[in-house]
Amino acid sequence: MKTYVPKKEEIEKKWWLIDAEGKILGRLATEISIILRGKRNPKYVSFMDSGDFVIVVNAEKIKVSGNKLEQKKYYSHSGYPGGIKEKTLKELLDKEPEEVIRKAVHGMVPKNKLGRAILKKLKVYSGPNHPHDSQKPQEYQF
Repeated sequence: MKTYVPKKEEIEKKWWLIDAEGKILGRLATEISIILRGKRNPKYVSFMDSGDFVIVVNAEKIKVSGNKLEQKKYYSHSGYPGGIKEKTLKELLDKEPEEVIRKAVHGMVPKNKLGRAILKKLKVYSGPNHPHDSQKPQEYQF
């Protein structure tokens, strides 16, 4: 008996809308990464992009537990000696709240060409409005 592998044309992509208001960052990122990978899809294949598109609104209204607002650090390096920069979660939420969710989901997808393709299907917005009404996204409840 042969293993069934779906073709790209057979995989149907949906658009999901997630409201991040009051959601805990890690649990939200886990659900988003599962949808993006397509793991709930019966035609899931680990080496193919079989996931759906995800729109996240109200990114600035996420919650974290404990003292993570002051203690969680995000690092970036310019490549030059002494070029490391550090931001706390609170600083990043104030300046660019979309990046907080994007970085959390980035840590949960594969670190290869497939992972980069998956992250392009994630659309994050800090406010309640988004420009994807024509795709008719469905509200995702969890």
